[in-house]
Formats: sequence, C-alpha cells, structure tokens
Amino acid sequence: MLAVFSSQLITRKDIVVSVRKRTWTNHKGPDGEAWIATYTDHDGKRRIRSFEKKQEAVAFHASVSTELRSGIHVPDSQSVTVAEAGKLWLTHCEAIGLERSTLDYYSQHLTRHIIPLIGAVKLSRLTVPMVRGFEDKLREDRSPAMVRKVRISLGALLSDAQERGLVGQNVVHARTRSRRSKDARAAARQQHKIQAGIDYPVPPEVRTLIAALGTDDRNGARAVMMTAIFTGLRISELRGLRWEDVDLKRAELHVRQRADRYDAIGMTKTGTSQRTVPLPPTLVSLLRAWKLACPHSKLGLVFPAADGETYSYVNITRHALVPAMLAAGLTVPALHKDGTPKLDPNGRPLREAKYGWHALRHFYASWCINRHEDGGLELPAKLVQARMGHASITVTMDVYGHLFPSGDDGAELAAAEKALIVVG
Repeated sequence: MLAVFSSQLITRKDIVVSVRKRTWTNHKGPDGEAWIATYTDHDGKRRIRSFEKKQEAVAFHASVSTELRSGIHVPDSQSVTVAEAGKLWLTHCEAIGLERSTLDYYSQHLTRHIIPLIGAVKLSRLTVPMVRGFEDKLREDRSPAMVRKVRISLGALLSDAQERGLVGQNVVHARTRSRRSKDARAAARQQHKIQAGIDYPVPPEVRTLIAALGTDDRNGARAVMMTAIFTGLRISELRGLRWEDVDLKRAELHVRQRADRYDAIGMTKTGTSQRTVPLPPTLVSLLRAWKLACPHSKLGLVFPAADGETYSYVNITRHALVPAMLAAGLTVPALHKDGTPKLDPNGRPLREAKYGWHALRHFYASWCINRHEDGGLELPAKLVQARMGHASITVTMDVYGHLFPSGDDGAELAAAEKALIVVG
C-alpha cells in the first residue's frame, strides 16, 4: 500500500495547526483518503485525529487552538464517556447532600434519556451540533418541558466534568445567546396561563367544597383541606407542618420545613419558601379544635397519619382531597393515557377529582390577588410573592401576572374616557 501526504499549516499566535491529507492505494480494493489533524498538547505530546473531510479537520483544529490558548484542552485519551461522567456527577450530587427525590430526578434523566442517546460519546468529542442533534432526537417522543429539563441536567453533568478536568468546555452552555433567546421565546409561546375553573377552582366551587367538608373532622380531612385553601401551602409543606410552627394566638403559621416524596422531613424547597402566613378566624377555630383530636405525633406534626408518622402524599390525597372533591361534585371523567374513558366493573364511566392539591394553592394566590369587590384580598404583587414563598417576584408574575387587575378596567376606564370626551 502506497500512502501520499499533502499538508497545510495554519499558525495562530504561536499555535501551530497542521492539517494533512493522507491518501493510499490498496493492492486490492478502492483507494482511500483521510484528513489528519495534528497538534502538540500542553505536556508536549503529539496528538493526531483523523477526519473524512477537510472542513471537519480544520474546524477541529480551530477548536483545539482556542482550548490550548485558554489552557482548557483535554485530549481524548484523558477524557471519559458521557455515561462515565454521569456516574461521577450523581456521586457528587449525593455527596453534597441533595434530597433523595432530586437524586432520583437526575438519575432518571441520565439513565432514560442521556445515556441511551449519547452515553458512549467521549466528552472531548461532544460538540454543540451534537448537542443540538441530541435535543432533536429527544423531541421525537418527549415533551418540550422534558427536553428542557434533560438539557439542564446534561449541562450540570458537563459542569461537574469540567471542574474535574475531564473536558475543556461545557458545550451545553456554549450555545449562542441568540439560540437561547429563541428557545426562551418558543417556551413562552407554549407556556399555558392558568385559568379559573380549569386549573384552579372558582369561588363558587370553593364554597361548594367547603360546604361538602361538613363538620365532622375525626380524621383531620376538614382541617387539612381548609388549611390548604386559606394558606396556599404546598402539599409537602402541609405534610411537614408542626404544631410549634402554628401560633393560634397570633393567628399565623410559619413554614420552616416540609416532607418530601419519601416522607422524610427536611428543609423547605428554597430559602424564600420559609415564610409566615396569616390565618383567617374560621381556620384558627378549626385548628384549635383539631389540635385536641389530632393523633399524637413524636414529630409534632399538625397533620400526621393515624400512627403519628408522616402522612404520605398518596394517603393524604386518598383520605382527604379525593373524598372532598367527590362529595362536592367537583369531578371530571377518569381517562386512560390514550384518552379512552375508564369504566367500573359494570361498564359505567368512572369519575375522578377535578382538582389536585396544587390547584388549591393556585386558588389561594388568586384570592390574594382578586379585588375586594370580587371577594379577594387585593394584595400587591410583592406581598403575594411573600405569601406564596416564591424565590423571586419574577416567578410570581410569570405564573399569576395575568390575574392582577390592570387598573383600567370597568369604572376606571369609563371615568378616564369621560375626562377626555366632552358631550355637547
């Protein structure tokens, strides 16, 4: 076999870039050719990469030159695969004490989405176009929200690998600002604004729900439902609420901890989730009565299970929320994942609760926002943020901004118009 080389040197600020074309003639079979890119790394070792096309070799060297100047280049031999880096990332997440639910969340992204598609790729060979292709593949059978979450996890994985010196750059974070802006605009267009009567109950439905709770509260269902309605606490915060954090004399409660999906008591979702929420008089009376009947809990929980332990999400939903919704007639047809109705053994359509726990949190937010004449508290946005325990006012306005009165509705608009128009 006879091989012939033709070379091209590209010099950029003391970085010598060598791109060569290698051709060969086989005794049997067709001739072959490849483009060879060579460079010397920081340790003085000569590195070689082969490419089918010249533009690929030149693009590689352009990238390597930048990385060498910045001191961040990692050769293939020192790199690891995405799957191997993912395992190191999860180990780090566990070591810094992330919640079990968060670890499971990351693990699912890694094992179900990242590894099956790009797990065998070495970090040093991962490029921005490759990440774009990865996202396109995800979109074939995943929701836009899932694609976004997996991309964020991949970015966190690469950041961890970068800190370990396993990769020179984070190609997820290297996406251009214009692309991020386009993605943000597309996500905004797809974002669903919560609607009264669909995503959360309207006041007449809440009145019906409260009436359906009755007065018998031996299992605490009425107390927990009323607390959810009139405080807007997350269900994890309700399950982790302690009596020592409820001040019935001052008519307020303090959110200081929560129960995660595994029933473990821990810190709140964020620092701003720790907050003080005022209690209306009826709820104060109800909680005072419930405190006398509440099962003993070594954790001091306001809403414990019958054995005094943490109430699981499944059981508190089954024993409190669902019966209340069914009794109030707030139901919708129960459907299978394919959209077909679920049937009971007699072939009759089943119905299920129209709203979940988070819908009651949405209602509380709308109650805080609505005008006095509409039966609301008419609180300013910053106070609504504090009551909801949002990390920033941006979160509050993104979710509930469209519910705030515009200030130029109804009588206000008519009065402003009258001031400008003189009727002859």
